[in-house]
Amino acid sequence: MFTRRHAIRLGLTAGAVGAVGSAGALAETLAAVPPARAATPAAAGVAQFSVPLTVPPRLRPYRSTATTDYYAVTASRVFREILPGTRTEVLAYNGSFPGPTVRARSGRRAVVRQTNALDTPVSVHLHGGANPMESDGGAMDTIAPGATKTYVYDNRQPAATLWTHDHAHHMEAEHVYRGLSGLYLLGDRDEDALGLPSGEFDVPLMVRDARFDDQGAMVYAMGDAENRSTILVNGRPWPRMRVKARKYRFRMVNSANLRVFVLCLSDGGEIVQIGADGGLLEAPVSTQVLVLSPGERADFVIDFSRYAPGTQLLLQNLIGPGPTDQVGSVMRFDVGDPAPDRSTVPATLAAYPALPEPTVERSFTLRMDEPGTGHMAYINEKTFDPDRIDTTIAWGTTEVWTVTNTSETIPHNFHTHLVQFRILERDGQPVPPAEAGRKDTVFLFPGQSVRLQLTFDSHRGVFPYHCHMIDHSAMGMMAQMEIV
Repeated sequence: MFTRRHAIRLGLTAGAVGAVGSAGALAETLAAVPPARAATPAAAGVAQFSVPLTVPPRLRPYRSTATTDYYAVTASRVFREILPGTRTEVLAYNGSFPGPTVRARSGRRAVVRQTNALDTPVSVHLHGGANPMESDGGAMDTIAPGATKTYVYDNRQPAATLWTHDHAHHMEAEHVYRGLSGLYLLGDRDEDALGLPSGEFDVPLMVRDARFDDQGAMVYAMGDAENRSTILVNGRPWPRMRVKARKYRFRMVNSANLRVFVLCLSDGGEIVQIGADGGLLEAPVSTQVLVLSPGERADFVIDFSRYAPGTQLLLQNLIGPGPTDQVGSVMRFDVGDPAPDRSTVPATLAAYPALPEPTVERSFTLRMDEPGTGHMAYINEKTFDPDRIDTTIAWGTTEVWTVTNTSETIPHNFHTHLVQFRILERDGQPVPPAEAGRKDTVFLFPGQSVRLQLTFDSHRGVFPYHCHMIDHSAMGMMAQMEIV
């Protein structure tokens, strides 16, 4: 496994380090990773890479017309095997942990009937989707226990890796942690024509962490990043995946509440990033490091044909918190025999129009009580108030938002509902190509600042923006914008 020294050296040389700011910032973060400590009891009994990777089941429509697919989803409390030989109570969509995957098409409507079979309210947000207020899944637009709500997604946006998760305020953090999330993969003809790896070679990866007690029960405590040291991929602890010696496309979602992942292959090999939150990049980006804060997505290709059959290749995480023998590993790829491969990664992936001229500038600060001083979190020094509109925006306008993390020790990120944005600058410097695509979530180390450009030309109404380190959102780091 890479040591911390290897990680720092990789961070100082890899071109993708700009995704977290300066190389110095990454080096400081890695250097601050706490030393290894004893494993938690339940995780101590799990042999890493002993379970195979599984892929969430595809959710099939119960009805389809010429324009629309209809789906039915129920949120309920079930028991599932996460740690081998142990059944753990989770919250699940249609009994699946994580939830089943919707594969939708751009320009084709999806209608999803969501039923709440839990004893607490829920709200289903399609993260990254441009949907009207009544189908956004806002913090206060909840489904009561025993009730049903229908969400309508017109899918009028480019192909992208999106995901659904609970958003009921003050409950969202625990609900998501216990399992209420799932993939929503949007495709289109332009993406199909590129010849990227597809079918069984197009693999979703929902990566997160969890804490288990000595009976295998999932433990939730607000802000408990240090103890959530069991790494799960598609709901499986440190899984292994058998791959053929050819190219694979991976669609990764960081569905953790708080953990930031800085990912690399154990041999320092090339990863080709082709997409971010809002879809494909303009061109592929060769990197050794992927950085994903909670809610962010990365679409990337690994070519396993460069490895001999029998090679065991780790996907590693370079930063804590937590015991390095646990949080430093994510999953293992076991390379098999070569296979025919007609897939390609074209030099041009997507055409991006010129950015419109902005007419409004705004500033936002993110801050929360430092450790030991409280449990409140703020945007512009205010905690969330559902009866308050914090920002009023004229429909059709383009704005530039400067977002600054003023916390002294705590990282944050920033997520906007309804709109994808473009990151113009990070700490006054141009962003690297991996961050230059369509985004809806951006990561900020303490003291960092970003400038974002957003155009509000899809829907009118009231929508939230918030920190997607979702425990922070539940503590109050959320506000509301109204597009009029």
